[in-house]
Amino acid sequence: MRILWSKRAADALHQVEEYVLSAFGEKVRDEFMNEIGNAVLALADIPTIGKIDPLFAHRKQEYRSIIVRKLNKIVYYIKDDTIHIAAFWDTRREPKNQAQQTK
Repeated sequence: MRILWSKRAADALHQVEEYVLSAFGEKVRDEFMNEIGNAVLALADIPTIGKIDPLFAHRKQEYRSIIVRKLNKIVYYIKDDTIHIAAFWDTRREPKNQAQQTK
């Protein structure tokens, strides 16, 4: 399966990566990015590994999500042979607001 990140999701990941680098250093940033990479590879192997996300139940498209490091959520949907990563967010923020911003 192909993986396609939305601009919003890619930008959010980059912001978190920069924060982790500045707050915790290169080693922790590398570990964090490896965990994200492994999660995305797992999605490519088993696209339905994520749970159907109830925040998106009202939408036509079925959205799923996985949690990485207890603090970050990857929201995605599957269309044809592509996994579309629609959002990447901090789980400590208001989830309904973040869901509304996800396209």
